[in-house]
Amino acid sequence: MPLSRRVRETADRARAAGPPPGPARPGFWRSPLRGPWLTGVFGLLLLAGVVILFVTGLLSYAAYNPDLAARNDQTPDKGLLCFYLFTWPTSPYWLYRLTQGVHTVLGVVLVPVLLAKLWSVIPKLFEWPPVRSAAHGLERLSLLLLVGGAGFTFATGILNIQLDYLFPGSFYVLHFYGSWVFMAAFVVHVSFRLPRAVRAVRAGGARQPAPESPEAAGLVSPNPAPPTISRRGALAMVGAGSLALLAVTAGQSIGGWWRKTALLAPHGRDPGTGPNGFQINKTAASSGIRPSDIGPAWRLTVRGGGRQEVLTRDMLLALPQREADLPIACVEGWSTPDQRWSGVRLTDLAALVGLGTDTPQVLVESAQRGGSFSSVVLAANQARDDRSLLAMRVNGADLSPDHGYPARVIIPAAPGVHNTKWVTRLTFGEPE
Repeated sequence: MPLSRRVRETADRARAAGPPPGPARPGFWRSPLRGPWLTGVFGLLLLAGVVILFVTGLLSYAAYNPDLAARNDQTPDKGLLCFYLFTWPTSPYWLYRLTQGVHTVLGVVLVPVLLAKLWSVIPKLFEWPPVRSAAHGLERLSLLLLVGGAGFTFATGILNIQLDYLFPGSFYVLHFYGSWVFMAAFVVHVSFRLPRAVRAVRAGGARQPAPESPEAAGLVSPNPAPPTISRRGALAMVGAGSLALLAVTAGQSIGGWWRKTALLAPHGRDPGTGPNGFQINKTAASSGIRPSDIGPAWRLTVRGGGRQEVLTRDMLLALPQREADLPIACVEGWSTPDQRWSGVRLTDLAALVGLGTDTPQVLVESAQRGGSFSSVVLAANQARDDRSLLAMRVNGADLSPDHGYPARVIIPAAPGVHNTKWVTRLTFGEPE
């Protein structure tokens, strides 16, 4: 007997026996608010928000220049999922600060909408019989991937921006694959449900369809409880929750005075006042930096074109010093205001080994021990930008150890982890 026929016969027997006691029975869910209009509104809001999240997430991934070098993207078996054919630009210099700020803040703001959407369709998760046909079984599987993928993607993203790395592996890899699973299920779901959602929203929320009608879509209770709030009131409540999250989250991306309003942002990573008194991620101690690594014996090795130069910090300070006003923007969503950095242009360092007129890509290596992004390859356009510096001072003072003393790179529009601290070697040309 074909599988599809066996599935249908099993479903017919389950339908004839009726649903078991509990959430599978239609009268179990009694909220008078559930219906196609409210579900449609939440669905359309999520559609717009998730599309923006996906686009800004792709841009965040592109900012790492994943095709440039294996060091920049260690995601295993990514295959066709890594399809970027462009190099991340350096202008406008606040580009990554904007795109990643939108991505993280919007992800938090959408949480009430996501939860409300799941609440509005929860009767569908327990519909009886669970599987009516092979095609219906595939649809249910896609729904499982959609709900599970959404929960996983949002949860890992929120934990990451809270600096709670409670993952069984790399956040970068887990969030990457989780997002693709979620988006694949999301596209399938939208392709089937979007016309119905649009029709429901256009019909308005003043009247609920009959529980057994096709328009009800199994969402309307046959025995609703007395209402305590209107459907528009419920929508307003969810909107108020999203606005509240916006108010206590956005400040970590805006920076400056607004950071005081970011009550949900991680705290304790601000080193205080003064020239070095701005946000950090990893401290020198947490990165395994020892005093001897950044003491008088520290040296910078510059390689390229078959040549090598070894420089002390005093020798670097004797070279022409340039300044650039640039922020730091991190994948966790926080960013700093523009800081005034001073140091030696990467193009001038490339010139020391005969590559200054046509500066190639550069491998930047740090004294950091272990962990992710202790080295990075910067693209040629990043190395050639006049604002790209090996910085030794910030806001008129020497870098603090936590900000990368004796020297760090600062690159316009780059993710914070690519502004490598405690630099010990620059290799211009093909990375080693």
